[in-house]
Amino acid sequence: MVNMTLSIPEKLQKEMHTHSEIKWSEIARQSFEKKIRELKWMDEALKESSLTKKEAEDIGHKIKHEMRKRFK
Repeated sequence: MVNMTLSIPEKLQKEMHTHSEIKWSEIARQSFEKKIRELKWMDEALKESSLTKKEAEDIGHKIKHEMRKRFK
C-alpha cells in the first residue's frame, strides 16, 4: 500500500484529535474510493455522449449548484 501525506487546516486537525478513536486514514481512503467510483460511473455514462468535456462539466456544476440551493 502507498502512503500519502495530506495538509488540513489546523482547526480541523484539532477537532479530529477530539475523536482519536476514529481511524481517520480509513475515512480518507473510503472517501477516495467513493470519488473514484463516481468518476468511473461518469466516464462510463459519458462514453457514448456527444457532449464535450467542458459542456459536461458545466452541466455538472449547474446540477451541484441547484442541489446546494435545494438542500441548504
